[in-house]
Formats: sequence, structure tokens, C-alpha cells
Amino acid sequence: MFVKAGDLDVHVQVDGPAGAPALLLLHSLGTTGHIWEAQAKALASSWRVIRPDLRGHGLTTVTPGPYSIEGLAQDALAVLDVLGVGPAHVAGLSIGGLVAQSVAAHAPERVRSLMLLDTALSIPPPETWQERAATVRAQGMAPLVEPVVARWVTPAALHAPAAQGLRAMLRRTDPEGYAGAAEAIAAADLTEATRRLRLPALVLVGDGDQATPLASAAALCDAIPGARLQTIADAAHIPTVERPEAVTEALRIFLAAQEAGTADDPLAAGLAVRKAVLGEAHVARASAAITALDAPFQDYITRNVWGGIWTRPGLPRHTRSLLTLALMAALGREGEFVLHVRATRNTGVSPEEIAEVLLQVAAYAGVPVANHALKLAKQALKEMEETP
Repeated sequence: MFVKAGDLDVHVQVDGPAGAPALLLLHSLGTTGHIWEAQAKALASSWRVIRPDLRGHGLTTVTPGPYSIEGLAQDALAVLDVLGVGPAHVAGLSIGGLVAQSVAAHAPERVRSLMLLDTALSIPPPETWQERAATVRAQGMAPLVEPVVARWVTPAALHAPAAQGLRAMLRRTDPEGYAGAAEAIAAADLTEATRRLRLPALVLVGDGDQATPLASAAALCDAIPGARLQTIADAAHIPTVERPEAVTEALRIFLAAQEAGTADDPLAAGLAVRKAVLGEAHVARASAAITALDAPFQDYITRNVWGGIWTRPGLPRHTRSLLTLALMAALGREGEFVLHVRATRNTGVSPEEIAEVLLQVAAYAGVPVANHALKLAKQALKEMEETP
């Protein structure tokens, strides 16, 4: 889809349920949001994943350079504004990591956590980026393709399909867009701004990254109090493509911990997940109806079920939604089953997946209970269509 954000027509891919926590993914120089494809596909079951093409990249408007990291950060915030997103978890790779740091520095209230991949406080020397900018303006992208891709992936992956995809993205990048962003890197030093950040942060780096090596990642980690450093084995500068499963798992565990409040406040964590799954309106109605009789019970399920189970990183929220539907159908818990059918609007479970779950229930719990649940699901889904 395309959105108007400031002076740009921004191409942005949005995946996942509208009611899920937002996750903004910012790509690297000379690529597009497609470098996050594997992560977006895996995380969209529990998160609203937002992948814009940066200014001058992909299908987003190309404006004359030079750009600035602060300006690119304002672009990212403008995209969130247009999409109606408040606070978001923000991940950035390479220049995307610089932009993510700048977003957090300029709008800390908009950033719930940071995931900084193969990036740094600054990426010297500036002369390298200025020379690249001059080269592509004079000769186009072709001279950079092979030397740059050789730094993006390890030698073992240089001729793999993933590397071929990266070559294609780099070749298709507009020279002026690349040059403007390269000039932004040349001028960027986030050291002082990032040292003032006070938020959860994960720093990831490929163990074979030459562009932003482990030493740069360690310095970045040290700059943010409480940040955690993790290496991705057998990966270079773009591990989201070279080692997608390892990156996805690291992000998933970190994000789940943030949503759970790291277990420090299970009541608050449970209430947040309950609202995300069942919807703000439902939780507000249920809370308003609490009496002295059921107050202890409501506290119990919010802390121990929503806060203790639904926040665990072992299963995606989408999977927990499917399991709950199957159990409620098999046990004949009509009210809870219908409630969780309606919750699929927020968990990302499709009607087709509900049908598959109920076939499974029929096989293992009996045709009559599955048939009855199917009738309830059809009615609930019809009502959902009539009430957007």
C-alpha cells in the first residue's frame, strides 16, 4: 500500500491484526522492506508488522539528497501517524538502526523497545559514504553491486538465492536515493543521543559482519543501559536474509518479554494482552461489571491466565488463539468459544483456520460438539462482518 507522509508517497507493507502491538521494521541502505520478509511472515501472527521503504528506496518517493538520519526518523514517525499507530516496538538494520535510534531519541514516548541489528552509533569513515554517493550519481548502481553484496553476506552464501535477491534490490535502488542516504550515514553520529536513551534494547550482530563488526555492536550495547548483545552465527551484515530463522527467534523472544513486562507486573502485562486479544471495548465492559463477588476471580485470571500464560514466548499468540478455540469447542464452553471466535479479529486467525480446528475437534472430541461449535462460529463471524 501507499500512504502520504509529509512530502513522500511511502510504500509500506502492513501485516498482522489491527489490534496487535505495533512493530516497525526499518531496512538497510540499498534494500527495501523485503529484507524483513521472513520476520514479518513469522511475527505477524502476534504483531502488527509495519515495513516502509525508506525515502529514496524501493517504491517510495525519491527526493534530492543529501538526506539526514533525523529526517529519515521523521519520515518513519509520519508513517506511524498516518497508520494511526501510537507507541511501537522499533527494529532497524544498518542505516535502519541509525534511524531507529534517532526515532527513540526524538520521540521516546513513541518507542516501546529497540532492536538494533548490524548497526552502530556511527559508521565511519565518512569519506567512504561520500565516495559511494559520488560513484552512483556518476555511474549508477552497477559498480557497487558485487563489492557491497560481498560484505552483506558470508562467502558461503555469496551465490545463494538470498544473495541474488539482495543484488536485485541493490541494482534497482535509485542512485539519488542511495546517494542521499549514504550522505546521511556519513554525517551521522548518534553517540550522545543514544547514551540518553532509557528503554529496553536488544543489539544483534552477525558474527561475520565487517561493515558494523562486533566491536561496534558492543559499543552500541554499552551506550544503552540494560541493553543485551547477541550474535548471529554464520552471518554477515544482513542476517535477516542470510540467517532468517535465528533473527526471527531472537526478535520473538525479546518482544514477548517486553509484552509480558518481563514478569515484573503480571497484572499489568495480563491486562495489556487481554485488551489486545479481546479488544478494549470488551475489557472495559467486563471491568465495569466487576463486583465484590468476582473481583478476586478477575484478578486471578488476569494475572495467571492472561499474564502468566498468554504472555509466554513459547507459542505465538496466533497459536494460543487456535488452541483456545479447540479446547473451548471440545469442552462445550459456548460463551468462551464465541468470545474467542470474535477475538480472532485481533489474533489473526482466519475463518479457514477455524474450520480446520473444528475438523480436528470432530476427529478427537466428537462430531456433535464440533457441529455445534461450527454453528456458533458461523453466527459469530456473520455478526463480525455486519459490525466492522
